[in-house]
Amino acid sequence: MNNSALLEYCMSKPGAEQSDHEAWQVNQIKVADVMFAMMGETKGRPSISLKTSPELAESLREKHPDIVPSEHLNKAHWNTVFLDGELPNSQFYSLVDCSYQLVLQGLPEQRRQALAV
Repeated sequence: MNNSALLEYCMSKPGAEQSDHEAWQVNQIKVADVMFAMMGETKGRPSISLKTSPELAESLREKHPDIVPSEHLNKAHWNTVFLDGELPNSQFYSLVDCSYQLVLQGLPEQRRQALAV
């Protein structure tokens, strides 16, 4: 997976906005001011951090060596996925979709309606 294709996919989500977090040298992708993805480098490798349920987070880490707890985020809910690993592209898209949906579910109804999703 490459950074630009994954960033393009994240930004295709309704209401997605990108901002820089200079202290961590990452791009944050948010919907309604709530982050659902963070792209940058982890341990010198290109990576994306995505939100998941705690159960899924653990399961993914056990099955895939390219998925680890996120360094700067709540490790129960956030996984970092290395882009240069062995995961198929479809898995990245699925994880982005899951993260986006989790964030949407946590938004107040009025904000979800404003996004028309």
